[in-house]
Amino acid sequence: MKNAFLHGEISEEIYMDSPPGMIDSIGMKVCKIKKALYGLKQSPGAWFGRFTKSMKAFGYRASNSDHTLFLKRGKGRITTLIIYVDDTIVTGNDQDEISSLQQYLASDFEMKQLGNLKYFLGIEVARSKHGIFLCQRKYTIDLLSKTGLLGSKNHLIHQLNRIINFFNAQI
Repeated sequence: MKNAFLHGEISEEIYMDSPPGMIDSIGMKVCKIKKALYGLKQSPGAWFGRFTKSMKAFGYRASNSDHTLFLKRGKGRITTLIIYVDDTIVTGNDQDEISSLQQYLASDFEMKQLGNLKYFLGIEVARSKHGIFLCQRKYTIDLLSKTGLLGSKNHLIHQLNRIINFFNAQI
């Protein structure tokens, strides 16, 4: 999703100082904000409210356990969407519904398709003939590197390095 917060609709009156050089002929020194802006504390809520309304209008319901997870079920099929700020994952066993949802969202918001999922919230997603592997290999390598323990002979660190090498072999 491109520029997610700019899609939010502000429901309260908010004013800001005019940008430098923008004082009009009658001396107005403030501007009334009509749309959400990055940095405005109301923007995340405004954006998510609009997104939720749009998802519900398309027949999805928010999960009771996670309000960022939206589900649509029917005829033994399920399609899910999870969102984190402006990153979304759409999956399910109904390819027609997935395509319809992507087209619907693209008509309402500016979208960017990134292809198959490779990385989300610090979790790597790797596909092979054996299935889908989820791991935090990159996070672990970065952590070991930052602490100076990458390549360490410490037994625990050695075990972590073996796990990393195992996942490297699977990918």
